[in-house]
Amino acid sequence: MSELPKAYEPQAVEKNWYSAWLEHGCFHADESSEKEGYSIVIPPPNVTGILHLGHVLNNTMQDILARRARQQGKEVLWLPGTDHAGIATQTKVERQLRDEEGKSRRDLGREAFLDRVWDWKEKHGGIIIQQLKRLGCSCDWERERFTMDDDYSAWVAKVFTELFNDGLIYRGKRMVNWCPVSLTALSDEEVIMKPQKSKLYYMKYELVDSPGEYLEISTTRPETLMGDTAVAVNPKDERYGQYIGRKVRRPFPEAEIEIIADEHVDIEFGTGALKITPAHDKADFEIGERHDLEIIDVLHPDGTVNCPGCPDLDGLDRFVARKKAAAKLEELGLLIRVEEYDNNVGFSERADVPIEPRISMQWFLKYPCVQEAADAVAQGDISFRPARWSKTYAHWLENIQDWCISRQLWWGHQIPVWYKKEKVQDLQSAESLDVSDMQAGDIYVGAEPPSDPDNWVRDEDVMDTWFSSWLWPFATMQDDERAKFYPTSDLVTGPDILFFWVARMIMAGYRFADGLPFKNVFFTSIIRDIKGRKMSKSLGNSPDPIDLMDEYGADGLRFGLLRTAPVGSDVRFDVALVAEGRNFANKLYNACRFRQMSGGRSELSTNGFEVSADLPAYHLDILAKLDTLAVNLEKAYADYRFNEVGQLLYDFFWSEYCDKFLEAVKGDMRSDDEQVKSRTLAVMDTVMQRYLAYLHPYMPHITEELSHRLGFVPEGEFLMNQEVPSEPVLASLSEDESTRAAAIAAAVYESAGRLRNLKAEYNVANRKDVRFVIKPAADWVAGETETLALLAGAGVIDLQSDYEAPKGTPAAVSDLGEVYMPLEGLIDVEAEKSRLDKEIAKVGKEVQKCASKLGNAAFVDKAPPALVEREKERLAEWQQKLDQLEEMRAALV
Repeated sequence: MSELPKAYEPQAVEKNWYSAWLEHGCFHADESSEKEGYSIVIPPPNVTGILHLGHVLNNTMQDILARRARQQGKEVLWLPGTDHAGIATQTKVERQLRDEEGKSRRDLGREAFLDRVWDWKEKHGGIIIQQLKRLGCSCDWERERFTMDDDYSAWVAKVFTELFNDGLIYRGKRMVNWCPVSLTALSDEEVIMKPQKSKLYYMKYELVDSPGEYLEISTTRPETLMGDTAVAVNPKDERYGQYIGRKVRRPFPEAEIEIIADEHVDIEFGTGALKITPAHDKADFEIGERHDLEIIDVLHPDGTVNCPGCPDLDGLDRFVARKKAAAKLEELGLLIRVEEYDNNVGFSERADVPIEPRISMQWFLKYPCVQEAADAVAQGDISFRPARWSKTYAHWLENIQDWCISRQLWWGHQIPVWYKKEKVQDLQSAESLDVSDMQAGDIYVGAEPPSDPDNWVRDEDVMDTWFSSWLWPFATMQDDERAKFYPTSDLVTGPDILFFWVARMIMAGYRFADGLPFKNVFFTSIIRDIKGRKMSKSLGNSPDPIDLMDEYGADGLRFGLLRTAPVGSDVRFDVALVAEGRNFANKLYNACRFRQMSGGRSELSTNGFEVSADLPAYHLDILAKLDTLAVNLEKAYADYRFNEVGQLLYDFFWSEYCDKFLEAVKGDMRSDDEQVKSRTLAVMDTVMQRYLAYLHPYMPHITEELSHRLGFVPEGEFLMNQEVPSEPVLASLSEDESTRAAAIAAAVYESAGRLRNLKAEYNVANRKDVRFVIKPAADWVAGETETLALLAGAGVIDLQSDYEAPKGTPAAVSDLGEVYMPLEGLIDVEAEKSRLDKEIAKVGKEVQKCASKLGNAAFVDKAPPALVEREKERLAEWQQKLDQLEEMRAALV
């Protein structure tokens, strides 16, 4: 044993052990090992990222699974890495360039700008990795990957080329989500819908064939009316049947546009007549396609107005133009009214600005292996937890749309498509491109550049970041690693990227890696603050995990958070949870220090001892509970109930081991019989050695420290790499023997509680000279009186089968028999009577007050039902307390 300091200092302990694990290669997976393989690939955080509580929850769960798999004797690969985060990283470097040098990326040019991004990545891109190490993550850091690594990039180009050659990738002009700040297309999954306080503008368009007669129209976007090419009504709307086929006059720039009929129009929205702007609304675009309408783009890519025909609007920001357009309509007498309107508006996930639906030339992918991906989950080859996400997943696959995979960025995997130099202008403006253009020799697609690059011009777009990350489970591994560790065992991720990432990885796995990429998917909870609000910097309710680790330790943060993370429900975060984790670590440390101060490891502790029915009931009971803990942990782990595992570990140690067993055996520690003391120390060592192993995945640093300090781990080895025995400690005992011991221990613990309650009721809880008399219910009770007195804080326990208690003696019924607490010499009876009389009068008033309120028909009939119910509960609580007080008073005759 190595002596433990008086106080636990988590920062020093955690730093020491993490460094030791790294130095000795404890996290490195051996692909040539004969052990059963277990693998997880980390959901790669953005290279721009810093640790937040969501990362803490997600990565702690992965670390728990990885560490537990090592304890089961498996060869574990937890593969880490970061994502290049196209939009986020480029935006960050562009902002830095603008703020520090007053330049844009175009001032530098593509090549020089990308050099700047790589420089930024090398200097700042590893922050979150260092923070994950601080958390204790046991990733194989020697295999850390980046989605822009050379060999990973080769995979991306290879996959693009194969899919293009299969006819699944094509280029076309489509309506996409456009970010006016990042100046790139976005997928539907990168658009966040937010409730907004908007305005609904009611305006009128004059009928061309009937001057002075108007058609009333409603819109949220008057700034786009310059792109109106029709007005649409529902053919079933009887109000407008007479107008279909006629024309109205668009006010600016002035033009005649037709009134058309389309069933897509919502009769209940606004006036039921909609202006149709095919270039700036997805629904309008679809209507325009059905009716062959002209497409007029009146916005620049940055969201400013592009309409020289309206010089007073041309060049204005879209939201400024909205007000200006409304003012113009009012000047023309065409604005009827403006109403407040609540609607959902799509925002760019990265730039946090409203997106623009925009017609744009982009690259699209027709998803491969959709049916295989659907069947994998439906048939149980891949399990989702919680299972309800399976329905969401299936619905998305049933309604899947082609994936827009191109982005108008410079940072990322550039599209591996080259155009014939002499045809580049025609090809870039073509309505569509596909494999037929390659076969004609007009374009070149390949993982390597064309052999005569001077004759070709490369496509400037890059691929969507998710196009690289959907290859993550297999593209991160070499052939020998895939042979050992693919498919991966578990994936821990958030449900918000079910479509972004999980579904796409499954499809990619079937298309490029001959099967499913993982077997189990666990979706983590969303962490909210104690009020149920989302964490955000603006609300100031998102604490920095590094600050929490500085104050409470990484183990305290891990345990406090995981113990309250239910499957499928949001986590209500309170810093008090982390404080509880820290307090638990201190309790564990102090218990181990108590063990160390009680004596060194005996021969029984070192060489083991024979578990037999001759051991005291408390010893057999705690060993049986240790075996039960192992069984229950196994069940909870099997269902990924991380919070239940944490609670089981907490309850066993705090309630069963510390509050009961350690208190029960303190007499052994003072015994003159060395055999008794040695036996008890051996049981303590047996329990703590296994318990620290069970706790290790949750609190790896302190368990490693204590296991070494107590001599449980051989010199030069590590707890994290020790297999946990699967054989129950009480395997040699019969069920009857262990059951009898557990019953005796439970009876003594329960009875001790009754004795402590009697002391508390009569305000003698701190007295150690209290005498109790018990009418024993069984012969064995006689052998347990010393332990009972120790647990109850009693001076004397008398066993008298024929005891006749004086009238008024406080009594209780316990599992050991009838218990009496003679009051003679303990209390001033008259003073106690007076105290109880006052308390009875006080509580009686509360009972009368509640009863009076509930007897008032006006209150019962008019008050909210919840308030009435609460008043009934209060009456019952006060009445119960009154009954107890009157019973105690009656005993004092």
